[in-house]
Amino acid sequence: MCSLALFPPPLPSGQTTLCESNNELLSGTTTEDQLKQESSPLSLYFPRESLKLHSRTESSSKAAFLDHSETLWMRSAAAWRDGGLTGLLNEITNSHTEVPKWLSMSSGCILALLQNVSSFHGSLFPHLTLSSEDMIAEFSQVLNWSDCVVRAFAWHPHTDKFAVALLDDSIKIYNPKSATTPTLKHRLQRSVAAVQWKPLCASALAVACQNCLLVWHVDPCSLSTRPSSGCAQILSHPGHSPVTSIAWSPSGSLLVSASPMDTAMMVWDVASESCVQLQRVGGGGVTFLSWSPDGSHVLASTPSALFRVWETRMWTCERWPCVKGRCQSGCWSPDGSRLLFTVLGEMVIYALTFTDIPAGLPTSTSQGPQAAAVVADLSETTFNTPDGDIVVGGEIQSLAWDPTGERLAVLLKGDPHTADRPAIIAVFKTRTSPIFELLPCGFVQGERGAEPRLMQFHPSFQHGALLTVCWSSGKITHVPFYFLGAGVPHCGLSSSPSLPRPQAVPADFANQSLFTELMS
Repeated sequence: MCSLALFPPPLPSGQTTLCESNNELLSGTTTEDQLKQESSPLSLYFPRESLKLHSRTESSSKAAFLDHSETLWMRSAAAWRDGGLTGLLNEITNSHTEVPKWLSMSSGCILALLQNVSSFHGSLFPHLTLSSEDMIAEFSQVLNWSDCVVRAFAWHPHTDKFAVALLDDSIKIYNPKSATTPTLKHRLQRSVAAVQWKPLCASALAVACQNCLLVWHVDPCSLSTRPSSGCAQILSHPGHSPVTSIAWSPSGSLLVSASPMDTAMMVWDVASESCVQLQRVGGGGVTFLSWSPDGSHVLASTPSALFRVWETRMWTCERWPCVKGRCQSGCWSPDGSRLLFTVLGEMVIYALTFTDIPAGLPTSTSQGPQAAAVVADLSETTFNTPDGDIVVGGEIQSLAWDPTGERLAVLLKGDPHTADRPAIIAVFKTRTSPIFELLPCGFVQGERGAEPRLMQFHPSFQHGALLTVCWSSGKITHVPFYFLGAGVPHCGLSSSPSLPRPQAVPADFANQSLFTELMS
């Protein structure tokens, strides 16, 4: 298995990745080159100082009101509303002067029993002891979600517009063909973990929030910059929060949602606001979802060292255990036949290949994959650059595969406490037919001091692939990869069309294969 040593070295400080042309990643060293990239109507910048953060949480707002006497019944009702059964028992236990002694003692004993059971459950699944925001940060596909200016990003599947969720819990919708930028705000839109547009629909945007799901319906022809909260459907289910991941079916008929606190994956019929629970024993919750482009499978990760792949014809699932940790991220090939995934604590990318089931045959006759194959080793590699040695590689935060199946982007976490181990995006050239291959392409880097936090490929870029990157600085930039698709006759693997090159790249890494099924 080859390593990242086959990649060209990272760019020197002060240079940024501009595009891929002629099979090489090109960089800009002058301010003019960088301004050309940033002056695109789709490139944005959100200064942290411009965002109005919440000054206090709702739970602390009681201090703003004068204290007044309440009856036990009123306090008990408020405790049930705010804390559920545990809150009610705690209120009764502490009100021993207002309730019979036996009731106070019984409530105390039940409360202690519940706390012991909860403590034991928390020892089995440590994530259950986290707060809602810490849980979202732990399982988010965004690197350092808690402190990230851009917390979620989603391209529309059919038009050149996108939604951006910001640190202040607002969502902005940008369309280069429109002068109007709608801003979505809702009282329940807190701690946004993910956003996704509904396929085959111009206006519906699903939002994963701390306590529920919101589905906004934003008229693309409207001139309003602040759509009413009445434009949002509220989807919620007891125990299903916080919501950390969502995924639409390719037809847009169903929406699935996941919460680490709920062992069930919810399948929503948004039109009727009803859901079906898909529950299996084990795992301790569901953290990440990915629906295959052909609609045949859904990847469902759990907080434990196992994940499931559901087939959507009969809604049965295959259980896949991991050796070291949970499934951190995953992505599907365009035809839905191959799943790439990573495991927390490991520095490799695995692949599972699924065979299609002929119509009319039971799912038990499917010849699914017997084992996952390692297709890339991203162990730490030291590169010598003009700025000194830089270590690239390590654990993987997220994966993104472009819709043509020819570019794979890998967001590497790096080490935030060490300057020479930055977070960085490694891009591979890929081929899925007739055999699966991975070749090195290069690293995507931003301006000095900026690290990638989130990335997504444009769903319908006409000239190859377009990678959108959200940076720690609050900037959103777009890196085009110009190449001819597999359907066009060309030489080599995804060769780029001949375009003017602003500068030469010293090393040629185009023919060095990182992985091929012929080698495995």
